[in-house]
Amino acid sequence: MTGQRALLLAGFLLSGFLIPEAAKILTVSSLGGSHYLLLDRVSQILQDHGYNVTMLLYGGDYLIPKKKENAYQVISWLLPENHEKELKKHFDSYMKEALHGREAFGTFVKLMEQLGIQCSDLLRRSDIMDSLKNENFDLVFVEAFDFCSFLIAEKLGKPFVSILPSPFGSVDLGLPNPVSYVPVFHSLLTDHMDFWGRVTNFLMFSDFFLRQWRIQSTFDNTIKEHFPEDSRPVLSHLLKKAELWFVNSDFALEFARPLLPNTVYIGGLMVRPVKPVPQEFENFISKFGDSGFVLVAMGSMVSTYQSQEVLMEMNSAFAHLSQGVIWNCKPSKWPKDVKLAANVKIVDWLPQNDLLAHPRIRLFVTHGGLNSIMEAIQHGVPIVGIPVLGDHPENMVRVEAKKFGVSIQLKQIKAETLALKMKEVIEDKRYKSAAVAASIIRRSHPLTPAQRLVGWTDHILQTGGAAHLRPHALQQPWHEQYLLDVFLFLLVVTLGTLWLCGKLLGMVARWLCGARKLKKA
Repeated sequence: MTGQRALLLAGFLLSGFLIPEAAKILTVSSLGGSHYLLLDRVSQILQDHGYNVTMLLYGGDYLIPKKKENAYQVISWLLPENHEKELKKHFDSYMKEALHGREAFGTFVKLMEQLGIQCSDLLRRSDIMDSLKNENFDLVFVEAFDFCSFLIAEKLGKPFVSILPSPFGSVDLGLPNPVSYVPVFHSLLTDHMDFWGRVTNFLMFSDFFLRQWRIQSTFDNTIKEHFPEDSRPVLSHLLKKAELWFVNSDFALEFARPLLPNTVYIGGLMVRPVKPVPQEFENFISKFGDSGFVLVAMGSMVSTYQSQEVLMEMNSAFAHLSQGVIWNCKPSKWPKDVKLAANVKIVDWLPQNDLLAHPRIRLFVTHGGLNSIMEAIQHGVPIVGIPVLGDHPENMVRVEAKKFGVSIQLKQIKAETLALKMKEVIEDKRYKSAAVAASIIRRSHPLTPAQRLVGWTDHILQTGGAAHLRPHALQQPWHEQYLLDVFLFLLVVTLGTLWLCGKLLGMVARWLCGARKLKKA
């Protein structure tokens, strides 16, 4: 087994010597937050492995968690001021609704319409688009929720691979979806469904595709404006045109399900080598001795928009713990009339990966973002999740199913309830054991997420695409995929045969009746 792993690893690593030198790759990031962080990490890894990487980045200040120097080239662009204000207004509205526990589909669709307008503004920028065409990239990296990135790749006429930053099912990749054990996105079901669970999942299957159609239709005007009538792409078809799908998850978290050959897990890509924790954090942790500490990080976007009521309830809950609490919470947003609990340290920034690897960590309180969950899995840390929006609830369903954490709804956040949940996970050692088991699954892959990313990218470039990995089913209309035309044909043949047999039997019966009458006569 060790020899097989060594050969597999060597094959991936040596493939780097066979690709064209300094292949040029374009990554596209328009959505910000964790989406930007993931594309930044991908860009950095590819640049470090000898590629010539350029990121096309929408540089709105409220979208980029923490601007930094990059080893790869960045082409930044901004919207016209009036469009920027309109986009930010809809983004703020969506976040505020979500943080009050009422994430509405209509508000999300309005936000997507603004992203469609944003995309049109970019595609009109001849200076940027002409510059990208002149670069003659070998490959484009797009992101599943950033529909504009698919249109950019199509406009450039370049092959592209896509990254799915969330659990399976959030978009239709053309994967087999047996609804008997593959939960539909937003169903909040696991792969262990009883009868009524399967009924619910089946009914939500149609609703999912209607919602996808509504979301994707927000880019119809953009497509009509920027593509000739005889060659206008359809977004649902573009999703299935990707040479490869990199998925930011792992079977340590995901339910086992059918995959296609062009689907590759890279969950854990954000995890970096562990560094010593800065002294200010180490000094705080040491105050609590063997009791250890709790890490609280609700993500860059959620932390920016978090309501003061929720902050107060969380602060009161932390005061009930014997552990220290390191909380990623902007001090500028802290309510001036609320005293911080004695065991709590709030900071504007913290080294999340390094703190999760600390031997005295006891619990991770998170919004349920996939990047954060994968870091917790990497280091075997149990979780209390407070899902807010998007894929957060789905991620926490998986955490609970794998038994290394619990979830509490944002609208149910009360100090006593949250304190009980945290104490339950800290004191019941079964959560820690399950987290360690998930960590072993995650770590035991023969290749690291970065090696899989680079190795499969090499493969795509060497082979000129992934036609050999994509089944013909991705090009078939849905009625052919599900054999509806075959069933209809067989039904018509069966009914026709029965009708013909009935007619023949009728004729025979009439002939026999006629023959009897002749004999009697």
